[in-house]
Amino acid sequence: MTESDRNRRMDAEVQAIREQYAEEEAEAAEAEIAEKAAALDVPLNLRITKDLDNQLRQQATAEQIPTSALVRRLLTRAIGENRAGGMTPADVEQIARRVLHEESSTR
Repeated sequence: MTESDRNRRMDAEVQAIREQYAEEEAEAAEAEIAEKAAALDVPLNLRITKDLDNQLRQQATAEQIPTSALVRRLLTRAIGENRAGGMTPADVEQIARRVLHEESSTR
């Protein structure tokens, strides 16, 4: 194999990697846009442990999505799994309101 052949092969591999990376980035951007379009813009402040924060950030990084998108997905999934006899969305909303009320009264 000549050096010219090696260079062409390397160029083709680099181009394939770039195309794959661009495709993955486009998919991630589309997913984030769809989540943002479907999400309500209601801020929710939670007090969590540093360990949980680190775990959420690591998982979000591994999935290449924002931490807030991961948390929304986890909460949505948890509510969906618990509808068959567990907490309802109204229960979760009531808890969130109580947490926000308690946080605002401690300030």
